[in-house]
Amino acid sequence: MSESKKTGSFLQRNERQFEVGDRVVTCNQTIGTVVRVDCDNNGVFIVVRLDVLPREFAYDPCDLKLI
Repeated sequence: MSESKKTGSFLQRNERQFEVGDRVVTCNQTIGTVVRVDCDNNGVFIVVRLDVLPREFAYDPCDLKLI
């Protein structure tokens, strides 16, 4: 339970917050939609469904920009 509190605190402090449904452009100029914001041992990652491929990919928040 304390792990989820840490995650929530980090997301609140993170200046680049993403929410499910946000439209984003990736570091390689591909447009997609945020489908999940998650955290693992390496930190926060954003799962994006790209418009050009019917798959989901995980990105570091600094590799995405809100449209």
